[in-house]
Amino acid sequence: MTEKDVLKIFKEEKALLNGHFLLSSGLHSPNYMQCALLFQKPWVAEKLCVELKKKLAGVPIDVVVGPALGGMIVAHEMARALKVRSIFAERVDGKFDFRRGFKLKRGERVLVTEDVVTTGKSSYEVIELIKQSGAKLAAVASIVDRSGGAAIFQEDLYALLKIDIKTYRPEACPLCRERKMPLTKPGSRGLKQTV
Repeated sequence: MTEKDVLKIFKEEKALLNGHFLLSSGLHSPNYMQCALLFQKPWVAEKLCVELKKKLAGVPIDVVVGPALGGMIVAHEMARALKVRSIFAERVDGKFDFRRGFKLKRGERVLVTEDVVTTGKSSYEVIELIKQSGAKLAAVASIVDRSGGAAIFQEDLYALLKIDIKTYRPEACPLCRERKMPLTKPGSRGLKQTV
């Protein structure tokens, strides 16, 4: 599967959105890669993760960890393809932690997965958890790398699609200056429940 094929899937599933988006990183963007729209079809998630597994050939992995929410399905499908355990980290008081009895063993080789990497913030936080547990980072993998090379990890970042999508600091966002489109937050970080 080529990058062109992956982009075609995003377009067919209407998962490459156009608008004015507030990313989890705090940056603004005219485009959003909404992997949740892909993953509502498990066969699409499976297909993409089987392809991503091929990129990791030769990398020894014992467990896959994904940050909630975006990395959870990728972690599950990658673990299924690799035939290893899958766990996820959740934000507790704004900081990632393992809950629900999830633990890593000292020396376990861990693959960190994400749906989309923009700045790598969630992955960096999960990598810190892995270090604290005594496990070892084997690699980082995502369906989409839109970081433009800015997300650099101590181990390689494997992605099915590397795409250059503009991002702006809020104070430099031309979409905010034009005021033609409202700012929307399609991600889950920082959402608050209302009653």
